Parts: sequence; C-alpha cells; structure tokens
Amino acid sequence: MTTSAKLYVKPSWQFICSHPAHFIAFGFGSGLSPVAPGTVGTLVAFPVYWSLAGRLNEILFMGMVAFIFAVGVWACGRTGKALGVADHGGMVWDEITAFLLVLFFTPEGLLWQLLAFLLFRFFDIVKPPPIRYFDRTWHGGFGVMFDDILAAGYAILGLTLMKIALQ
Repeated sequence: MTTSAKLYVKPSWQFICSHPAHFIAFGFGSGLSPVAPGTVGTLVAFPVYWSLAGRLNEILFMGMVAFIFAVGVWACGRTGKALGVADHGGMVWDEITAFLLVLFFTPEGLLWQLLAFLLFRFFDIVKPPPIRYFDRTWHGGFGVMFDDILAAGYAILGLTLMKIALQ
C-alpha cells in the first residue's frame, strides 16, 4: 500500500458519492471506517454472499465474481487516480471481491466461514510471498485487485488443508 503518499483528495461521503467508481471502490462506504477499513470491507462480503449463494448456481456465482473483479479494476484505478494514491486503505472492493471467492470455496457452516475470514485477513495483512511483491510492484486498478486474489488463494489453500486434516 502507498498510504504514505500525500492525498490530493480526502476521502469522505461527499467524495465517494461524487462518482460511482468511488462508491464501489470504497465498498458502499465501508472503506470510510476510521478503524480497520479492510476488515470492515471484508465483512461486507458476508451478507452479499449469504444473499446470492443460494440463488446463483456455481457458474453464475463465479461469473459474478469475475465481473465484480473487472468492475473493481476500473473503480479502484479511477478512484486511486482521483485520490492521488494508487491503493488507498479505504478502497476495499478488492477485499470484498476476494473474500466472496474465499466464501465460495469455504465448507458449509458458520465456524468454517469465521475461519475463512480469519485466514483471509491474515494473508491480506501479512502478505507472504509473492503477495507482497505484487502489492509493491503492480499498480493501478489491476494491481489493487490482484494481490487480494492471491491472499484469497492462500486462504482457500489453508481451508482445504484443514478440511483434509479433519477427515
């Protein structure tokens, strides 16, 4: 993240409501949280998943994730330029999208979903290789979105190994 860079625009409700890309990138406002905006943004994925998972078949759900990833590339790229910070901490669409992917592969049950949340946040915050490399070197909307997809992959792998170990 390049949050140490000077902000040209201070994120606010006025800012995020000034353009659809900003509203999306800031996760419908969840990214304005003064405490742990990435975690708050990740939590937004839960009600989205719970409302859509039973209504969409697997192909449609994965298609939706691909679509909102593409929307995120656009929204985060445009919002990062408007803010003067490529990956502002309040832009949480990447967390929402990636965690929807994690939830798709999470075994049934609230306990598994809680574990999925903890694993995803861990990998998104710690950024083990190669996540940290891509976070530092790939910029723009795609770079913002991509490192969280990698964190999702680590979380899914962790869930899979735990499920295998419990069988």
